[in-house]
Amino acid sequence: MSSAKHRRLIQKLQAIIGTDAGHRGMSALIVPDDLHHAAECFAQMKPSQHVVILSGFPCCVQHTPPTETDGPPGTAALAQTALALSCQTTVVTDKCNEDVFRAGLQHLPSVVLECFPANMTREDDQRLAALASNCDLLLACERAGPAVDGKCYTMRGIDMEGLVAPLHRLVHQVQARNVPFIAIGDGGNEMGMGKVLSQIHATPQILNSVACVVPADYLIAASVSNWGAYALAAATGLLAGIDCLPTPEQEVELLQRCIQQNCRDGVSGRVEMTVDGMPLETSLQCLRDLREVVLSGQTDS
Repeated sequence: MSSAKHRRLIQKLQAIIGTDAGHRGMSALIVPDDLHHAAECFAQMKPSQHVVILSGFPCCVQHTPPTETDGPPGTAALAQTALALSCQTTVVTDKCNEDVFRAGLQHLPSVVLECFPANMTREDDQRLAALASNCDLLLACERAGPAVDGKCYTMRGIDMEGLVAPLHRLVHQVQARNVPFIAIGDGGNEMGMGKVLSQIHATPQILNSVACVVPADYLIAASVSNWGAYALAAATGLLAGIDCLPTPEQEVELLQRCIQQNCRDGVSGRVEMTVDGMPLETSLQCLRDLREVVLSGQTDS
């Protein structure tokens, strides 16, 4: 398949995930061609190289766990893609999210899950530094990121202090080694959104005070972060010649496992099979649409 053909297909993938289905102004945050560049970077990973995936947005601050349904499914899709490329794969999240992410990754037993507390010890700092020194590609999917004041906020401006570990340090450490950093977000307050800070400030639906200032090398903006992860998996699979997308049935099972651990919709705050206030069927249709683009590329190749 020609590179021009790849580009057209990946543009179709971006169009599917960039409809601003949640009406939060995310379409203004789309960086043209960053999905393509991110997929090229991911697809070039070699066997045994180490992919580290950051996730976790504990926005349901009054509940235990405070974990939302946007993030774990997308993270699992990225981990599945890394495994399909024969890479070592580690998922990193906050301690408060551990049970939900462990349930979400249950079908991928070779993935290592590392969890860090909000108040990190010297031993935790050393663990994080060890991850950074052994990382060949860093991804973030719906990962809470610090605003200009150093605090992490929900989309409503609630401070998540005491829940969020300072995992942005890992970003700084790997970027100092020139390791690429790919980030996926949907609301402006996720890790990596520092790349489009001026666009966030110009978007009335987003509180300026919550904007994450940490930039990504490649930023994938999507209506729902899970959808952005699905699109990156699809685009990487197109370029690498492998099938990385989860099936709708797999996603239903994954979300059921997360819900059993009292994972909540980040918009409604309820323990239910919804994501960002949208019915699960909306996400499943996104998956079907992405797969249709992938299949059309295989047919035309």
